[in-house]
Amino acid sequence: MRSGYGKRATILVGVTAPLKLGDRAVNPPVVLAPMAGITNVAFRRLCREQGGGVYVCEMITTRALVERIPKTLQMIAFAEDEDFRSLQLYGVDPDVTAAAVRMVGEDGLADHIDLNFGCPVPKVTRRGGGAALPWRRKLFGRIVTQAAAAAREYGIPLTIKMRKGIDDDHLTYVEAGLMAQEAGVAAVALHARTAEQRYSGNADWDAIATLKQALDVPVLGNGDIWEGSDALRMVEHTGVDGVVVGRGCLGRPWLFADLEAAFTHGADYKPVLPALGEVAKIMSRHAELLVDALGDEKHGCADFRKHVAWYLKGFPVGGELRRRLAMISSLAELDDLLGKLDPGEPFPVEALGQPRGRVNAPGKVTLPHGWLESRDDDTVPEGAEVENSGG
Repeated sequence: MRSGYGKRATILVGVTAPLKLGDRAVNPPVVLAPMAGITNVAFRRLCREQGGGVYVCEMITTRALVERIPKTLQMIAFAEDEDFRSLQLYGVDPDVTAAAVRMVGEDGLADHIDLNFGCPVPKVTRRGGGAALPWRRKLFGRIVTQAAAAAREYGIPLTIKMRKGIDDDHLTYVEAGLMAQEAGVAAVALHARTAEQRYSGNADWDAIATLKQALDVPVLGNGDIWEGSDALRMVEHTGVDGVVVGRGCLGRPWLFADLEAAFTHGADYKPVLPALGEVAKIMSRHAELLVDALGDEKHGCADFRKHVAWYLKGFPVGGELRRRLAMISSLAELDDLLGKLDPGEPFPVEALGQPRGRVNAPGKVTLPHGWLESRDDDTVPEGAEVENSGG
């Protein structure tokens, strides 16, 4: 249910002070969630051109960072004009996580660090990582405490992102939020689903409201933010201090313009509804940025292909043209095909408020043997650090 919390709202659009992460004022209070293979430097630039907020790079593993794996160092490359460089770390070893945070500080790699405790992917949870980790509260506490202490040495705001828990019988979000607050984090973000839910069903905004009531540090809400109006409803319903946006911006980077307008003008804002011609221009811009970022036209265009279906979702574009756009190998080919679209075709309003990206069924969470038997075992799982998407 999503009722009963509206009177506790702490954000009044256009009235309250902006969200703060350390000394950084975040206005509008919007964060782009890290998404593997998506939130690279090109996509972040494209989104930043639309509106304000914090734009997080792809999730990286702490061990890969401290070992200075070349691919990892490439993933945390930021554009010169990114004035608030944000990265998300995934780790399961308190010492390695703290070392990674210190490396970020010593080498000046970023201005903000987020720790991932929300990934529901089986190859992560089966090693006790991601959304499985807060169940082992002592291990979770060690990781967050040591990371927060290391971040304070360099004046870097540290935040965490988590899920409600493993499943409805193993919820951890309030306890984990309180532990993180005690450790000294700057904010806590909650994706209001369990790991078992993955990306299915509706996000439980009541859980976000519960966490907001329990904590004094800022709380960010994540889950089912498809339009600017959704962000306003979440704020009103939960009292949350800001929103985290993931799948909602896939094929819709202008969502950040929509969110900025919503937080600036409140319920009177007008949603951004680009016609197909404007969408085509953004698609072309996205592909160009990917080519520049990857330094190779062939690879940049190949990387762009997965975005085509998201951009064209709901538009009456024929199957053959969609297929050809999803197979482009050059910018000239892309522009030629985009020229075949009807630029005056209005945005399909029936697509508003609809899920985008991953929409999968709930599934049993894969965990290490005996993981649920002891909450106070702080043994570091072996082989837990793998590359995968934050959740």
